[in-house]
Amino acid sequence: MTILTAQSGRGKTDLKPAPGSRYSTPPALRSEVGTMQIPAPFDYVRATTVENALELLARYGPESRVVAGGHSLLPMMKLRLSRPEWLIDINDLYELDFILRDGNQLRVGALTRHTTLLESDEVAGLFPIVRDAERVIADPVVRNRGTIGGSLCQADPAEDLSTVCGVLGAEAVIRGPGGERILSMSEFHRGPYETAVGQDELLCELRFGIRPRSGSAYEKVERRVGDWAVGAAGAAVALAADGTVDDAAVGLTALGLDHPLAGAAVVLRGRHPDEELFAEAGRLAAEACDPVADQRGPVDYKRHLADELTQRVLRRACARAAQMQEG
Repeated sequence: MTILTAQSGRGKTDLKPAPGSRYSTPPALRSEVGTMQIPAPFDYVRATTVENALELLARYGPESRVVAGGHSLLPMMKLRLSRPEWLIDINDLYELDFILRDGNQLRVGALTRHTTLLESDEVAGLFPIVRDAERVIADPVVRNRGTIGGSLCQADPAEDLSTVCGVLGAEAVIRGPGGERILSMSEFHRGPYETAVGQDELLCELRFGIRPRSGSAYEKVERRVGDWAVGAAGAAVALAADGTVDDAAVGLTALGLDHPLAGAAVVLRGRHPDEELFAEAGRLAAEACDPVADQRGPVDYKRHLADELTQRVLRRACARAAQMQEG
């Protein structure tokens, strides 16, 4: 076990191993806490296997948190919005870092980095929506360290991969003291910043069903490159042999819709893709979403985005499905 303690002076912080020590704010900086972002005291341990990570979660209880990329958890700790007593580092759990085609499924380990997903030609060939989304997630620094599991477990309403996994009908594989369980995305997500992963459990894998004659797409509007979405939409479409829509799913990001659009498949199924159909689906998305007015825009603008972006992603997903059908 390795515990980190901070030895700090003005403008400098050095981390070095100190078994048995706790991370704490030095007296010289305590008067500056009001103007600096400094986490509350915590202990740190590095897990070596999935079994070891589960043991540590059970040992340290509800005040422990798992960390991999850390781009969501660490800022919250600095703002004191999250105050875990223990951080369990899972970056050495290489058994959770994989992309594997297994029959009619694509299996992705929870520790797979955004960059790996972005650069995978196999993933892009089967699910182009993933590459669409990964291109607009944050910046290279975040994509190099952040993981698909961390993104999904954060469950931020403006997080892109939750929508992607939702419309693709992905399944989440969770392991804990009671063994393994597999959940749909609707079961996995319980609301903003809340998932079905228990305190003593670990998200280990995502499974995506591979369908013939299918296509998918994602599009996002942001105020600046790498920002959280003002609004985004994702769609996945499977075509029948006659070119009609066999199945479809539409999801929205940051627009007040937690799960894929109810009724989208009913509206689209059995019809030939055309502009009238896309417009109908767009109107349905605008009516179903429940955005809030904020610094990113008023409600009417966000409903317009839901409409327009839904049409765009359906148009592109259907075109990609038709291309796969011809190929």
